[in-house]
Amino acid sequence: MTDVSPAADVSYPADGFTLFPDRSVVALRVDGELKDLATVVAATDVVEPVTVDSPDGLAILRHSTAHVLAQAVQRIRPQANLGIGPPITDGFYYDFGVADPFTPEDLKAIKKEMERIVRENQRFVRRVVTEHEARAEMADEPFKLELIGLAGGPGAGSTEGASVEVGGGELTIYDNVTRDGETAWRDLCRGPHVPGTRLVGNGWDLTRIAGAYWRGSEKNPQLQRIYGTAWPTKDELRAYQQRLEEAAKRDHRKLGKELDLFSFPDEIGSGLSVWHPKGGIVRGEMEQHARRRHIAAGYTYVYTPHISKEDLFLTSNHLVTYKEGMFPPIVMDEERDAEGNITKAGQDYYLKPMNCPMHILIYKERARSYRDLPMRLAENGTVYRNELSGALHGLTRVRGFTQDDSHLFVTEDQLETEATRVLEFVISMLRDFGLDDFELELSMRDDEKSKWIGSDEFWEYSTNALRNVAVASGLKLTEVPGEAAFYGPKIDLKTRDAIGRTWQLSTVQVDPNLPERFGLEYTGPDGEKHRPIMIHRALFGSIERFFAILLEHYAGAFPVWLAPQQVVGIPVADDFAPYLDDIIGRLRERGVRAEVDHSADRMPKKIRTHTTQKVPLQLIAGEQDRSQGTVSFRFRDGSQTNGIPVDEAIEKIVGAIASHALVNTAEDLA
Repeated sequence: MTDVSPAADVSYPADGFTLFPDRSVVALRVDGELKDLATVVAATDVVEPVTVDSPDGLAILRHSTAHVLAQAVQRIRPQANLGIGPPITDGFYYDFGVADPFTPEDLKAIKKEMERIVRENQRFVRRVVTEHEARAEMADEPFKLELIGLAGGPGAGSTEGASVEVGGGELTIYDNVTRDGETAWRDLCRGPHVPGTRLVGNGWDLTRIAGAYWRGSEKNPQLQRIYGTAWPTKDELRAYQQRLEEAAKRDHRKLGKELDLFSFPDEIGSGLSVWHPKGGIVRGEMEQHARRRHIAAGYTYVYTPHISKEDLFLTSNHLVTYKEGMFPPIVMDEERDAEGNITKAGQDYYLKPMNCPMHILIYKERARSYRDLPMRLAENGTVYRNELSGALHGLTRVRGFTQDDSHLFVTEDQLETEATRVLEFVISMLRDFGLDDFELELSMRDDEKSKWIGSDEFWEYSTNALRNVAVASGLKLTEVPGEAAFYGPKIDLKTRDAIGRTWQLSTVQVDPNLPERFGLEYTGPDGEKHRPIMIHRALFGSIERFFAILLEHYAGAFPVWLAPQQVVGIPVADDFAPYLDDIIGRLRERGVRAEVDHSADRMPKKIRTHTTQKVPLQLIAGEQDRSQGTVSFRFRDGSQTNGIPVDEAIEKIVGAIASHALVNTAEDLA
């Protein structure tokens, strides 16, 4: 973030332009609230500059660019109705109600119009309006009128992106004002915005067109969504576009097909994957390693069914708060007579969306003492979510997936210690898989106490416990008020991959709510009954999603221990195949996944084939190797090491597997 100092000798009241003449400042934070740079402040206000390269500044830049996009669309298609245009990670979008879908040619015309608006340097001017005034000015915008009706109500927060429109305590409209003082365009918006369109600069682009249901519901009209990206400079835009190009090369859906790892057969259904033998090997190694680590850390593995009677999910409240995310019920035990009339009503069963209610029943099966706690249950449990088809995305967003779920039942006194152990365990495990760039986010409650359940005392000690755990880790910590679950705080762990993308993985969630709903108890040392606290903990999140993240992180070139095929032997000619068979046999005895390529292909083609399949180690042998008892290594980058004694080669390979080494070059195995 740019270091910007306020101007000296300022007379108050003063606006942000006077206080911070540096052009990198695009907005203000006044007493903790984001405001336009034109805002007039008093000497008693706490004022901080918001620079364009800060997270808040980037969001403001991107939201302003979304307004430029919307204005350009309505210049070209005046009948287009405005939806919502929020900033999102690395960019923005805007939804439109149009008679005909946008085309790639439309995007070109819209971009040219946006460039004109940027050059016009229209000012973003904020106006506070009454609901009556807002409705009058937005009379031709049906979606805006609907948002006005949500202002101040719970619907504003439940609609994706709606908070940028009506999330504040008052209704506001932003006018785009020309140099001549004329209002060129307006939009219902909470703001803030950059001072003028010229500050949008040339570090932006439109990226794609998609369909999107209004307010995220397929019961509503489908709108046209235009996505874009915006950055402070053209160089940053180019860097982002290069990252996108690299990400496209690493797309796990593409690699999964090329490397024969998994697929989504149409005959099974959208969002339901099958794992091929090679993918199954990688997944098996992941699960087995995690299982060993969990058992060593004091966890006990349990197994629960995929389906349950509705009563369980009524008690857990999932059928109240999460019903739309669950698959429709399956009616069981219904009886009919010969004419097909129901003689006995059936019982509704549901595919489980989460494992926690079943783990609670395991705890509840018998009386518990404080001596039984902490109780750590783990399961690789497959769950089912009724995701919208448009939201599905390879293995990262599916309808059936396996959570590496753990639930810990602890006393109040054990909360901080166990949360510390969980976080240390999670970080250690992720490092086993080659991830080592982490940061934490602590989600807390905010001052709107009506949104939260539980006593102030509980929130204070549980939040402080998680904060202490996070601070002690030494990782970067961001505290986010208002993002806790309604029943308790949580820590989310985020990791950065090989191309700089941030992924949210593990979560540590404090939950006193489900133990209360199910009436869980334990007998304390005082002989009295007490209620345990439950810690929800997912390490990978889901095995499918974590696999996809690893696949893209390594671009398919897994560390040797995870690679489906770890070693392949390639004879220079058929005469040397028996020599390699003996070496590969010794490796297989040591548990190495290895084989000799006995195909009729010539040696160069065999090398190309296995390099394309990203096999980490190729062993090549010819006459000199056979006569001297050596072998040659060829690596994924094309480098080669010759004349390695067979015993040494075997130990190098076994050592690389044991150490979880990533071996792409000769230096990696030195």
